[in-house]
Amino acid sequence: MDFYYSPGSAPCRSVLMTAAAVGVKLNKKLLNTSEQEQLKPEFLKLNPQHTIPTLVDNGFSIWESRAIIAYLAEKYGKDDSLYPKDPQQRALVNQRLYFDMGVLYQAFADYYYPQFRYNKPADPEMYKKVESAFAFLNTFLEGQQYVAGSKLTIADISILASVSTVVTVGFPLKDYPNVAKWYEHVQKVTPGWDENLIGLEKLKERMAAMGKK
Repeated sequence: MDFYYSPGSAPCRSVLMTAAAVGVKLNKKLLNTSEQEQLKPEFLKLNPQHTIPTLVDNGFSIWESRAIIAYLAEKYGKDDSLYPKDPQQRALVNQRLYFDMGVLYQAFADYYYPQFRYNKPADPEMYKKVESAFAFLNTFLEGQQYVAGSKLTIADISILASVSTVVTVGFPLKDYPNVAKWYEHVQKVTPGWDENLIGLEKLKERMAAMGKK
């Protein structure tokens, strides 16, 4: 199973952790986007959108991290705990995944990317969106150990990849006690967390290199 990725990417790290959770070994293929390797014809055949992460499983190509982790959980999970089959439980997991994609990680990208990639000044209005996203997550976690139900799911894994990224770039969790408590807990119970840490170190290195430009 080929996995095209970059270790510093939160979406890529969510796939690495999910693969560890279901016991799937990935043939990792590092894609250097700064060298535009994603635009090579052989990769465009796999993914016309030329994005990472991209997974190729016995000729089947799928991209978008949340689609990938759902696929891995459904096809290779030993049971349905990571991605419940019950319609209501699954709907809750899906809602949290969409929240991560469209609100939480998007807020991070909108605020931090212009600073890191283009050396632009911080935008206070964009920072408020990051705070708002974490306030929502804090509410979701009120009285809850996990973000979508009573067990670890792919929603936790996806959001863990995002939150660990935001924390790494310096966002404090002190005003979000439920998030802080969840974050401390899920680090201990999520398979592949060590590999996530390695990716975060790569992210730090990349950010430092960008800062020198």
